[in-house]
Amino acid sequence: MAAPPTHGLTDEHLALRDLARQVAEEQIAPNAAEVDERGEFPEKSLRALVAAGLHCIGMPEEYGGQGGDHLASAVVAEEIARVCATTQQVYGANELFSLPLLLAGSDEIKQRYLPRIARGEWLGAFALSEPEAGSDVGAIATRATRTPGGWVLRGTKRWITNAGHADVYIVFASTDPEAGGRGLSAFVVEAGDTGLTFGAPERKMGLKGSPTCEVYLDHVTLPADRLIGRPGDGMRIALGTLDRTRTTVASQAVGIAQGALDIAAAYLAERRQFGTPLASFQGLQFMVADMEIQIRAARALTHAAARELDAGGTDITIGGAVAKCFASDTAMKVTTDAVQLLGGAGYVKDFPVERMMRDAKVTQIYEGTNQIQRVVVARSILA
Repeated sequence: MAAPPTHGLTDEHLALRDLARQVAEEQIAPNAAEVDERGEFPEKSLRALVAAGLHCIGMPEEYGGQGGDHLASAVVAEEIARVCATTQQVYGANELFSLPLLLAGSDEIKQRYLPRIARGEWLGAFALSEPEAGSDVGAIATRATRTPGGWVLRGTKRWITNAGHADVYIVFASTDPEAGGRGLSAFVVEAGDTGLTFGAPERKMGLKGSPTCEVYLDHVTLPADRLIGRPGDGMRIALGTLDRTRTTVASQAVGIAQGALDIAAAYLAERRQFGTPLASFQGLQFMVADMEIQIRAARALTHAAARELDAGGTDITIGGAVAKCFASDTAMKVTTDAVQLLGGAGYVKDFPVERMMRDAKVTQIYEGTNQIQRVVVARSILA
């Protein structure tokens, strides 16, 4: 397996990548097939990440995190997803929980929750989507009603990563239904809050060890200080979070694609047909070359988006959309080609490329479908 390009990475980034790769190969990869086969929460793999300090790279040091930049988070996400996208998805939800607090939370609410995420004591989740509000965030039907002491939440969330396992949730609800998207607000809900329950785990194509359930909020009563920012800030918080985490999804997609190419290349070097290694056939060489070209391009776009975030640039929305869209399309194409290169061996579970193909598909869907990403890109150009 060839190491990915090092251009643009500092010595610190490279050391972090080496550590993430070592943990991934030695402590996460051995669990990946069983996690997928049984649909089990990747407890061992998550503990390994926490022990290595890789579960919350982007958390600021003042809250006990590593204080890494967005590029560091992207580097780590790629290495973990290269062997087990499920594990990367589970710990990635910590970022989805933490960013709304970092973007708009008070000092008190940050100090209350972020250090426990950083220490690996708590796992986070992000509850935005609903049965009738996926791409159309403004259609959220969950309601938050003000009371003398705080708020009461009622509604249903769908497709929530880590639901039932997370200790804390960012929940988006409408505090002013007549205002549409401008009436959304964001709250912290704790797993022990009365009225919070969960549906049965979804039976998914991929990421089978990453729990995904509906979340039910039946008169969940919250104190006033669980509101993040001000009433009506929810849309800004949600979109600001997704502008940043789409780069992480892009990194996940690049990692899945790289893992599939690594396996396919090794297989072609070993497998012989007509008395010669498959790697000597030009038609297959061209497929491998295209896979490498696409992965390099996806990684370059992803790292560019991460650097734009680190620079505090004005282009973060389109940068994340371009990277997420291209990288996820690349992951789907590369993993499908990897299955083809392995032939019958690629279609069975003896090799992980069929799992990688199943895992890749959702990267084109969540955190904004690729159709929505194309709308974002087009509007930024044509506005």
